[in-house]
Amino acid sequence: MQHKSSSFSIKNWSDDDKPREKLVHKGRSVLSNAELIAILIGSGTKNETAVALSKRILASTNNNLNELGKVSIKQLMKFKGIGEAKAVSIAAALEIGRRRQNEKAMVKPQILGSQSVFDLLQPLLADLPHEEFWIVYLNNSNKVIQKAQLSKGGITGTLVDVRLVIKQALELGAVSLILAHNHPSGTLKPSEADKKITTKLQKASEAMDIRVLDHVIITQNKYYSFADNNLI
Repeated sequence: MQHKSSSFSIKNWSDDDKPREKLVHKGRSVLSNAELIAILIGSGTKNETAVALSKRILASTNNNLNELGKVSIKQLMKFKGIGEAKAVSIAAALEIGRRRQNEKAMVKPQILGSQSVFDLLQPLLADLPHEEFWIVYLNNSNKVIQKAQLSKGGITGTLVDVRLVIKQALELGAVSLILAHNHPSGTLKPSEADKKITTKLQKASEAMDIRVLDHVIITQNKYYSFADNNLI
């Protein structure tokens, strides 16, 4: 007598038991490791659901994802129901997880003063033949969340989008900003345009409880800090 396999198809499970639907409606954190792997492999065998198969795979490494990440494609393919494509999907997902963890572990540079800003941005800006305006977004420990180019070609010749700065700061959860741009001419004296954009960004940031800590002008070997010179 032929065994009916329809009950093992994910399509026939209740919505609460379907890993994909569960992730969409309840969030990824509520899924077990087996359910997440089941989403990767998509289907099990005629006698075993994708989740049950995933549980067996996990059990082979004592339910340790780090150990599973070391399992070869050939070893994964020894499980009935796991072909090369499914084995590669599992390996790729675990490799992404490993790389994500490595990025997370990277130390964020901390801004301790104007010299820190110069050290951070001098390699990017010092040798340019044109002006670029950058924003450094900081958390409440003055650690760099992100640094981003805001405009290119000179402050007078390019509209500095204040709204974009505030939008990015809010999206990143930044509590303070540092403005920076280079002077290809080598002069360290801030222009009237430099002062105006600083004031404009200060006022806009203050309205959102975000502080502008400094504006640093960068040349090849030297810098000028608005904060050090009591202009901010």
